[in-house]
Amino acid sequence: MPQPTLFTPITIRSTTFRNRLWVAPMCQYSVMAEDGIPTDWHLVHLGSIAAGGTGLVIAEATGVSPEGRISPRDTGIWNDEQRDAWKPIVAFIKSQGAAAGIQLGHAGRKASTYAAWGFDKHGTVPADERGWQPVGPSDIPFTGYATPTAVDADGIEKIVADFVSAGVRAVEAGFDVLELHAAHGYLLHQFLSPLSNQRTDEYGGSLENRARLLLRIVTALRAELGEELPLLVRFSATDYAEGGWDQEQTAIVAGWARDAGADFFDISTGGNIQGARIPLSPGYQVPFAEFVRTSATVEVSAVGLITSAEQAELIVSSGQADVVMMAREILRDPHFPLRAARELGAEIDYWPGQYARAAL
Repeated sequence: MPQPTLFTPITIRSTTFRNRLWVAPMCQYSVMAEDGIPTDWHLVHLGSIAAGGTGLVIAEATGVSPEGRISPRDTGIWNDEQRDAWKPIVAFIKSQGAAAGIQLGHAGRKASTYAAWGFDKHGTVPADERGWQPVGPSDIPFTGYATPTAVDADGIEKIVADFVSAGVRAVEAGFDVLELHAAHGYLLHQFLSPLSNQRTDEYGGSLENRARLLLRIVTALRAELGEELPLLVRFSATDYAEGGWDQEQTAIVAGWARDAGADFFDISTGGNIQGARIPLSPGYQVPFAEFVRTSATVEVSAVGLITSAEQAELIVSSGQADVVMMAREILRDPHFPLRAARELGAEIDYWPGQYARAAL
């Protein structure tokens, strides 16, 4: 039998990934000291996924600054102590044959919120509970959250510098891949969407202006980190709202980002508008990935309710996407790639010796 496409390598710049089944970043909200330092949970969580046969493990949305965290329980990479805490985690991921990536994020108007588990509260964490004032492109709140402060010119310069500094520390920690989080209603997505960005300066209005911050960060990271490092961008391809961000704008900006130095685009949807009606069904985001891939002539991944080996194989073998990313199915089974290889009859040489009996 021919090797399933899902288990063929793919190369981006200097990095070759052993297969096309990757793990999307998933927030763990497991930093308890509010210092942004990853813990043993992250080592075990990400390490078990790497041992499970994936091609790329992307660590959760990680704050490029304290005020950029989604919640006080988020990881960070804005100082050297955090960088050094990531090093053994990254080393173990890579020791299992997977590439190690990190998603660099700034939550913008969705910052300083209660973590997704462990609380019976929702919305913005107040200052007397160690919360902070969120910022955004405009002073338009996400429904149910505090009103953000519109970031000024100096604030924009700091954001660019924070992303670059975080990227440098990530490389120093050993990460093979960086992903910029421009999806799910966080800061870079907020700038892209006309529903959350109503600025009248050079960062608002036209598509070129709304994309300016993202493109500045891509350009600065590529200049700082050189030509070898793969740089991914995660987009939400639609706001699912009239007058909002959509797949046509996503494809145009993906092309601009490619020209600025980005390599690959992780296509998701939604997150910027509360109450959007999302038509959930198996693989519901795959058509958006295919549209961006075809329209912008870029490489993309598809994600979202992809739960079986056959489904994932069809997506890549048919050319709808170059890679499949999984999230919830990996939480259910961190070794899903090994199981998928067995189900599809793929010949792979990276079953851990400790688990070799299960390959039979």
